[in-house]
Amino acid sequence: VQLQASGGGLVQHGGSLRLSCTASGRAASSYVMGWFRQAPGKEREFVAAISRSGSGTYYADSVKGRFTISRDNAKNTVWLQMNSLKPEDTAVYYCTADRGIIQSAVRDSAQYDYWGQGTQVTVSS
Repeated sequence: VQLQASGGGLVQHGGSLRLSCTASGRAASSYVMGWFRQAPGKEREFVAAISRSGSGTYYADSVKGRFTISRDNAKNTVWLQMNSLKPEDTAVYYCTADRGIIQSAVRDSAQYDYWGQGTQVTVSS
């Protein structure tokens, strides 16, 4: 599966952005989908993930209550709605997918087989 992420940009502290990730090549419904981010000089970190059906969602503590992950399998698309953005949310955001990942492993980047190209999110203070 190929992943195409979009929707990044520059936003002020407290603002909102919505990232999109569109899958092609195989039906997205076969994959657990997730978002990770990487800030300059830091390791890639988990942001959010969503189960194949969309019934299960998982969040990093740092974004819980501010970010929402959702999906529409008919459109092969996953979204990450980001509200109340903070300067510390500044990073390149990566969409990821995996067919065989289990619930307990969704926060581990090494468990994902497929990655998009990343989209830059910059939050000004």
